[in-house]
Amino acid sequence: MKRIAEDIKSGRFSNVYLLYGDEAYLRKQYCEKLRSALSAEGDTMNCAVYSGKDININEVIDIAGTMPFFAERRVIVIENSGWFKNANEQAVELIKNIPDTTYIIFAEEEVDKRGRLYKAAASKGYAAACEAQDEATLKKWVMGMLKKENKQITPDALNLLLEKTGTNMENIRRELEKLICYRYYDEGITAGDVEALCVVQVQNKIFDMVEAVARKDQKRALDLYYDLIALKEAPMKILSLIARQFNMLLQVKEMKGKGYSEANIAAQTGLNAYYLKKKYIPQAASFELPQLKSALKSCVEADESVKTGKMSDIMSVELIIVGLSANQAS
Repeated sequence: MKRIAEDIKSGRFSNVYLLYGDEAYLRKQYCEKLRSALSAEGDTMNCAVYSGKDININEVIDIAGTMPFFAERRVIVIENSGWFKNANEQAVELIKNIPDTTYIIFAEEEVDKRGRLYKAAASKGYAAACEAQDEATLKKWVMGMLKKENKQITPDALNLLLEKTGTNMENIRRELEKLICYRYYDEGITAGDVEALCVVQVQNKIFDMVEAVARKDQKRALDLYYDLIALKEAPMKILSLIARQFNMLLQVKEMKGKGYSEANIAAQTGLNAYYLKKKYIPQAASFELPQLKSALKSCVEADESVKTGKMSDIMSVELIIVGLSANQAS
C-alpha cells in the first residue's frame, strides 16, 4: 500500500493496478484513492466503472483503446470480474498492449497468482494484497479515526471492540461510527459503551458456541444458538459456520501436532495470526483429534438429514449442539 501512496503523492502512476484480498474495506479505499488521483471528479466521459462476473471484455478493450477526451488519462475501474480466477486471455492481451494514456484499476477478492493475468498485471503495474490486518495495525487505525473526531477510547474498550467485530475493517468502521454518535457530546468511549452498542459478529458467536461445547457448558451453547435464531440467522448457515469452525480447529490441531510454526499455520489456513494465537490454538487444544473429526462427521450427517427431509433444520443444529456437549461430558 505504501507504493500506491507514493504514486499518488508523486503523480507518477503505473498503467495497471491490481487490488486483491479478503479485506474489502482496503480494496474499496485504495480503489477510490487511485480513481480520484487519476481522473477528475465527475468525469464520466473518461472514467468507466465495471462490476461483476458479466462484464463485456470486448467493450472494455474498445474503451481502453480510445484516446481520452480533453483529459490526460482514460481510467477504467473493474471490480470483482472473476477474470483473475478464470484465466481471461483477452484481458491478458489487453494488459500487455495497454495504451500509455489508459489506466486500469482492478479490485478483486480472489486471484490466482499462478495465472497469466495476475503475472501480466504485476509485470505491467502493481499488485497489492488487501488482507486482514493484525491487532496493532487495527488499533492504530481506530485511534487515528477517533483522533479526527476528537475522541478517545480506553484500552479495555478498544480490546472489547475488536473482540466483538473481529478483523473486518468495515465492521469496525460501522461500529465505531455508532460509538462516536452515541458519545457525541463526550470525549471518551468506555467498555460499557462498547458492550451496550456494538454487535457481536455471527462468526464470534459461533466461536463462543464451540468454546461452550469444549467447556461442557451445554446451556451456554444452546443459548448462543437460540440468540442467532432470534437474529434471523438461517440454521443451515449456522451449521455451515459450525462445520467451518471445527474444520479450522482440526487443521490447527493437526499442524500444531506436526510442529508447524504459527506463521506457517496462519499462512496455510488463512487465519489472522493474532486470532490464531489468541483464540484458535487454545480452543483446538481443548479438543482431542477424534472429537474434532467426530464433530465434522456430525455436521455432514445433519446437513444430509435436512436435505433429505428426515429432520427440520432448526432441530438438526440443536441436536448437534446437544450431542457434542453430551459427548464432552461423557
